[in-house]
Amino acid sequence: MQYERIDADFLIIGGGSAGCMAAIRALESNPKLKVVIFEKSDLKYGGSIARGMDALNIVAIPGKATPEMYVDAITESSLGVCDYGPSYVMAARSFELLKKLESWGVYFPKDEKGQFKTLKYHVKGEFQACMEEPNLKVMIAQRATELGAKTYNHTMVTRLLKDGDRIAGAIGFNTRSGRVVVCRSKTVLLSNGGTARYSLPASDYHYGLFDFPGNTGDGYIAGFDAGAGLTGMEYTRSSMLIKDASMPLLAVTVTRGGRVLDIFDNILMENEVGRRSSMQDVFAKGNYPLRIRLSHLKEETIKEIENVLFSTERPVQERFFKGRRVDFRKQDIELWPTECQLCGGHGLSGFRINEKAETCVPGLYAAGDVASVPQQHLSGAFVFGEIAGEQAVEFAAAHDQPAFDADAVESFLAEHERRSKMDGEIALPELEHKARRLITDYTISPKNHLKLTRWLEWSEILKDELRGNVMVRNGHDLALMYEVENIIRSADLSATAARFREESRWGSAHKRFDFPERDDVNWKCHVVLKKGADDAIVPSKVRVQNTMQEEVVL
Repeated sequence: MQYERIDADFLIIGGGSAGCMAAIRALESNPKLKVVIFEKSDLKYGGSIARGMDALNIVAIPGKATPEMYVDAITESSLGVCDYGPSYVMAARSFELLKKLESWGVYFPKDEKGQFKTLKYHVKGEFQACMEEPNLKVMIAQRATELGAKTYNHTMVTRLLKDGDRIAGAIGFNTRSGRVVVCRSKTVLLSNGGTARYSLPASDYHYGLFDFPGNTGDGYIAGFDAGAGLTGMEYTRSSMLIKDASMPLLAVTVTRGGRVLDIFDNILMENEVGRRSSMQDVFAKGNYPLRIRLSHLKEETIKEIENVLFSTERPVQERFFKGRRVDFRKQDIELWPTECQLCGGHGLSGFRINEKAETCVPGLYAAGDVASVPQQHLSGAFVFGEIAGEQAVEFAAAHDQPAFDADAVESFLAEHERRSKMDGEIALPELEHKARRLITDYTISPKNHLKLTRWLEWSEILKDELRGNVMVRNGHDLALMYEVENIIRSADLSATAARFREESRWGSAHKRFDFPERDDVNWKCHVVLKKGADDAIVPSKVRVQNTMQEEVVL
């Protein structure tokens, strides 16, 4: 099988918020750097923010908040399983990031005193800076391209390459043409998101998700196979969003005075959204429908909410509410839990990185939803994208090109060709539905040892079917085959970590019937997963870093 071979100094896998920012920063630092982006969709629209955004969730604005305040807040929110270094550095660089975006033309509203308008999003302090930029993703994609980043759109990465212990590049293929491209690179950034397509949404629609449906755990699996360590994979996180529409609403409304009510009209949340697990608990007890009420707010506040939701965020929301004859001034808005996902942006799952965005594999960095920086959101994606870009410049300058692993490439090509010619009986969408149905049944809360073990048994059956009895008719099917495999393997990682952590922690994200209590004495630590012999998933306890120190295995 023929393939295209290219060389790069810095290969970015995933051109979302983190990937674009990494390319920009690297090329600002060294315009001669050869930067290549592999993007599974299209650079202009790929990633979790799609196009625009209404806020930077984490900004330590001088005079309003400090990085220390943020570390305190996120440590409390993550129940102590939070490394000091990454969270501190993200907050410390957040205001500089805001000012940079502002210099690019992004609009950050100010109050009557000329101060940046902020909202209370976390349990302590006002860290959320309002932002109005419906074309943010288009803007940063264009900037990365103009600086010289070469983009391969519709290119899915399936394997990382190594030269000894260090990273050496990656193999991908075009999901439309099927053509394979091999990039040898001095450094690699994983910025291709978490696993959004994981459990099934209430609608049963495969792609009707809150996050970007192209996020199928590709980065988790490629990085894990290359030796990088994952943490927080036991937390299967769900959000409360608009019923029948996986669209944002909670933060936009509650931070502006909206109230979340249960069936008895008890107020569960008002003015800040830092504590969300109570909603999940109430829902689990049957005290739903949960609702957001805005009718008590001033007209100017409701108009502000409508402007954010119907313009900057997702314009389809206006048609959605009009179609259901919902007027925020009169009717409550019903909430429903979304599908579960594995995500370091809104949760805790991903590669364990330090304050330099480094994984434990030399030359391999991670940023955005694929990295575990607790609840980092867009701010974290941008900051660690920048940091990864800076570090890549230094690493590339200090190292020669790695050796080209021709044997690994040929092995992949043989397997890739075999997959492209499979003519089995099972349609891939059918297998994906079955897998995600079983993931929903066995890996999300409430959990216990038997359920998690049962998933791992089902997983082997599904993988056998996937590798031996599916039909692949074109490039789309071939990409779907890899995606379904990554979804299943992501569930394996999650179930293994969840079975290992014998306690309940972080609300509904990890609730075990057989270990119902939180146990800080034994489990206030990371559960780190690494690849062992015979492709085994090996979990271990790793101490939380309260300072910038080396990890300690417990």
